[in-house]
Amino acid sequence: MNITPQTYQQDFYAWSIHNAWLLRQGKFSEVDNEHIAEELEGMARSEKRQLANRLAVLLAHLLKWEHQPTHRSGSWRGTIKEQRRRLHKLLEENPSLRRELPDCLEEAYESALILAATEMGIYEDDLPQTCQFTLEQVLNNGFPEGLNKK
Repeated sequence: MNITPQTYQQDFYAWSIHNAWLLRQGKFSEVDNEHIAEELEGMARSEKRQLANRLAVLLAHLLKWEHQPTHRSGSWRGTIKEQRRRLHKLLEENPSLRRELPDCLEEAYESALILAATEMGIYEDDLPQTCQFTLEQVLNNGFPEGLNKK
């Protein structure tokens, strides 16, 4: 197969393997720079989306924990702990994502409102419309109080 920049659209796998080989061989003048740059930017956006998605699930469960104390469950506890674990791992692997946290928290809260309200069977307007949790609280394994008790 003749690999060209058009291969990017037709056979991404072949294009990827070929360009990786070119890079390893030092054949930089033959590399499809534009598409490689697009893919790298896409990978970065994907990491940021993962940050926002994990925050949204975590925030939704923190909202449920706070607003429906009589319904607290081991499942909620497990989700809160697991999302925090995965967030810490993501931030450990991508330290520069930390500077994205304030904006991601705000964006994630919008999704968390929808998720929490739906799961709780209430209206979104019944929950605080702005995030009441600080970043420190959201990332703190000891928050909220009672999370680590049975």
